[in-house]
Amino acid sequence: MSVAEQLENLLQAGLNIQHIQLENESHMHSGPATESHFKLVLVSPDFEGKRLVQRHQQVYGLVDELMRNPIHALALHLHTPDEWVARNGEVPLSPTCKGGSKAEQG
Repeated sequence: MSVAEQLENLLQAGLNIQHIQLENESHMHSGPATESHFKLVLVSPDFEGKRLVQRHQQVYGLVDELMRNPIHALALHLHTPDEWVARNGEVPLSPTCKGGSKAEQG
């Protein structure tokens, strides 16, 4: 089972998810790992009344085993259903990696 599938399974088991979008961004980063950097967009009524840091803690708690290895980075975009509608489903672009072998030469 791929890392992405494992990630989705853990999230689906722990949250009431209305929308999930998981993007493997490993190709944008240096190193040999092919499933190490992800961007996650998650819409859940379970986030109602929670601050952003509480939402992040909740998600990281669910995927802790994968965050130790093999996931190196997980960009989180966590919304309530109302917030998602207000955003018109728009998600910010991920920044270009500046680390490792992809660092700009000056």
